[in-house]
Amino acid sequence: NSLGESLVILAFVVVVLMLVALLANVLVLLCFLYSADIRKQVPGLFILNLTFCNLLMTVSNMPLTLAGIIYESQPGGDQICHVVGFLETFLTTNSMLSMAALSIDRWIAVVFPLSYHSKMRYRDAALILSYTWLHSVSFPIVAASLSWVGFHHLYASCTLYNKRPEDRTQFVIFTGVFHTLSFLLSLIVLCFTYLKVLKVARFHCKRIDVITMQTLVLLVDIHPSVRERCLEEQKRRRQRATKKISTFIGTFILCFAPYVITRLVELSSVVHINSHWGIISKCLAYSKVVSDPFVYSLLRHQYKKTWKDIINKILKRSSINSSALTSESFREAATLHLLPPTERALLIAVLQAPQIQISH
Repeated sequence: NSLGESLVILAFVVVVLMLVALLANVLVLLCFLYSADIRKQVPGLFILNLTFCNLLMTVSNMPLTLAGIIYESQPGGDQICHVVGFLETFLTTNSMLSMAALSIDRWIAVVFPLSYHSKMRYRDAALILSYTWLHSVSFPIVAASLSWVGFHHLYASCTLYNKRPEDRTQFVIFTGVFHTLSFLLSLIVLCFTYLKVLKVARFHCKRIDVITMQTLVLLVDIHPSVRERCLEEQKRRRQRATKKISTFIGTFILCFAPYVITRLVELSSVVHINSHWGIISKCLAYSKVVSDPFVYSLLRHQYKKTWKDIINKILKRSSINSSALTSESFREAATLHLLPPTERALLIAVLQAPQIQISH
């Protein structure tokens, strides 16, 4: 009974992941098609490629994993399983490299802002995407040609799997190289680029903090609410870049690392891996398909405004006027109005200090 209950829970988790992933990634695709501004941006190509991988993973691999959990055997025939296993290897690698490409784009934009438009054009993005596709398709082609794709009971999925004991050494080498050039390579790129971005963001935050404190010292008659708002924004500014970068790197490690480590440990005949853990690690890898739309797209201001406009258009409502001021805002505005022109301009400049753009 406990075994059956565990499988029911895992099957339910896969169903939830499928539904949320499908809705979220379709919404990202709709935002891309709806907004001309999003389509004009170079990072939009990387996000579109990542969304394509996520959607294809959702409709091809997740349903077969769900069937594998329910029936505890290979769903469909060998040909279907081989195709799905090929796609799983290709899409996972492609999505990892797409995240690495997004991090490189942000690194160039933040560290080299003046030369960004010359270094990262549509042509450059297309070349990067071409490499990610060639890199991603090479491993499943080799695996399929050597018959190293099939249904793996440990993960209840069609994936990389070697059934022939005589090929064990070659398969171990192939698996190690595959995860090194997909997971580890992408992780190194993510850490290098985002830590560079964080260094620049902290440098700019320190400069803005100095200006903020000097301004508050000069403005003796400033309203307390405005002073408090400046200090709160100063605190949020310090934390914003760290939170975003921690999210980018943290979700990558949390979702992919357990599955990759399990695949590598599995190669050792000494260690026994529980079948439930194998499926759980696979579900964690699938959860990246769910988190990507929120981490890279839907929670950004531009995407958030676009999908809200889409929903309002569907519901035939006009967009809510976000410029309405609260009573507290009126008091702050009145305080600013009473300040001399020079001091008022200086305080407004501090409150509207530009942020380091690290989101994609």
